[in-house]
Amino acid sequence: MPAYVVNAEDLKARYMRDAIETASPAVRLTMIFDRLVLDLRMADQGFENGDLKQVSDSLIHAQEVLLTLRTTLRADEWEAGPRLAALYDFLHRELVAANMGKDRQRAAGVADMVAKLSGAWHQAAETVAAGPLEVAGGVG
Repeated sequence: MPAYVVNAEDLKARYMRDAIETASPAVRLTMIFDRLVLDLRMADQGFENGDLKQVSDSLIHAQEVLLTLRTTLRADEWEAGPRLAALYDFLHRELVAANMGKDRQRAAGVADMVAKLSGAWHQAAETVAAGPLEVAGGVG
């Protein structure tokens, strides 16, 4: 019978997989945005250190995250959906241009917008987790 060796990286990967699979959709979305924010921070760190590979790798991953957000968005199911889809498309184009031109300011502009979006999604997730809202007259 073969012996199974479990290392810290395997345990971490399993923990992350389990955390993602058991998270609510709202929490999953905030996790995705947390990763997007991290990618953009790592890209900025790469700019700071002159590490163009880190810049490129981080911006490419951020682009992939935005494409995932865009392709999984059901824009036709809510009023603001088409505007959010357009925003994701814009952010993706900006990151492509920032990466092609190694433009730190452009990437920073995207990072600022993503940070605001992330904050809004985190707030929305907390609201959902808190339960039904009470409205005037106690009807919820």
